[in-house]
Amino acid sequence: MEKIGIIDLGSNSARLVIVQVLGEGHFMVVDQLKESVRLGKDMERDGFLKPQRVAETIKTLKMFRKLCDAHQIERIVAVATAAVRRAKNQRSFLDEVATTCGIKLKVLSAEEEAMYVYRGIINTMDVPKGLILEVSGGSTKIIYYNRRNLLNFATLPFGAITLTELYSNDGISPSEQVEKIEEFFIEQLKELPWIKEIDPETQLILVGGSFRSLGRISKLLKKSPYPIVHNYVMPVGDFDVIYDKLKKMDLDKKKRIKGVSSSRADILPSALAVVNTFRNYCGFNELVIAGGGLREGIMFNHVLPSTLEKPVSDVLTYSLKTLVKYYNCNEKHVEQVLSLSVQLFKQLRVLHKFPRQVLKVLKVAAMLHDAGASIKYYDYQKHSSYICLNSALYGISQRDIVLAALVISVYKNDDFSQNELIKFKEFISESDVEIIRKLGIILRIAESLDRSMSSCVTEISCDVLGDSVIMKTTLDGDASLEIKEALTAGQDFKRIFKKNLDIL
Repeated sequence: MEKIGIIDLGSNSARLVIVQVLGEGHFMVVDQLKESVRLGKDMERDGFLKPQRVAETIKTLKMFRKLCDAHQIERIVAVATAAVRRAKNQRSFLDEVATTCGIKLKVLSAEEEAMYVYRGIINTMDVPKGLILEVSGGSTKIIYYNRRNLLNFATLPFGAITLTELYSNDGISPSEQVEKIEEFFIEQLKELPWIKEIDPETQLILVGGSFRSLGRISKLLKKSPYPIVHNYVMPVGDFDVIYDKLKKMDLDKKKRIKGVSSSRADILPSALAVVNTFRNYCGFNELVIAGGGLREGIMFNHVLPSTLEKPVSDVLTYSLKTLVKYYNCNEKHVEQVLSLSVQLFKQLRVLHKFPRQVLKVLKVAAMLHDAGASIKYYDYQKHSSYICLNSALYGISQRDIVLAALVISVYKNDDFSQNELIKFKEFISESDVEIIRKLGIILRIAESLDRSMSSCVTEISCDVLGDSVIMKTTLDGDASLEIKEALTAGQDFKRIFKKNLDIL
């Protein structure tokens, strides 16, 4: 399979991501390297990249090249952003990188960078109306979209590094420094009148390493069992607690904060000061943290070129199909189990009374139910549940991911433990146990009705008569194995739905 190396050289850090192309427009990250190079450090004085920073960057890019060669990568897409874009010695730096590292860097314009960030978000998040805020080392990008259409954007020529350096030598306290940054930033926002005109239902999406650190800090404080920060929704009250503590700390204390790399500790308060100003200026009540951004935008453009013109239409389905391919699941069987699960959900609605939104949970569980068999067949549902919890799942809330993982873990034997309820109390309550158990038995019957993976059961209709559910199947071939297997769920079905199960 083809692999692509993507290098993102920013003002603060350099990152290599190695992507495996799975076919049909799908891909998976299989390796990465990240180094803090601080290429943009001290540029504000004269506009030149400093020799020490250049030397550190060249050393890092050589390491990147070595890893690409180890993966036998022939195509490397390398981009540079704000620091190189503004550097007066840009040409000599690019020539040195090409000569010493064999890497041709493309310097992105502010507009190209914003478009990549937008595509990285719009293809990995199901947020209809969003205001994207990315604070990188050397620039701040603000991107507004509505109904998945880009409406406006601005790139401001300062970021976490430049803002930190701007007030670091004034002999003032850390709290006073961030106050100065907030005062400075609010004046910049006043120059963008369109920000005040955004739809009030717009969500604020935070992009970049500083905000991923913010998400990790919040999850550690909550002792969250779910470590993924992508699509993590944070109330502004939680943000206030973290920001108020962090902005008063000296550098040594910030470096000891769990969830924050020591190379980012000094600039994190500046990035959070921008967020604080922004949310107060616009009146946002919550923050949504994105796990992706520019690099994901580049990935989509190169692996799925159609996204240059139009975003992925169904983010969740696209994401699930990627995982199905990566874990070598039987795609025909997955589609059949999904189809039967949806039919059963609709046919049994009079009994479960769940809203349509719950179908998204069932869809995830149905498509990933046997992904764990790629790890080990025995107890594969436990491995599948782990994959569901820890994979890059896009277009779905963290709560629904947790619910889907629990449905997968119990669907074979309805073994739901109160320990799971306690463990995931951040996401689920006692009332959700009914959803987990009922979706679990629906998935079990659907999977049983394709036991031979031959799609012989084409349609299901259910009649609820008295104390029984009569499940009628339309067949294309012999389904004796399927019906026999499905009937083994009868006892659990009766306990959960309070009805006898007959399958014809």
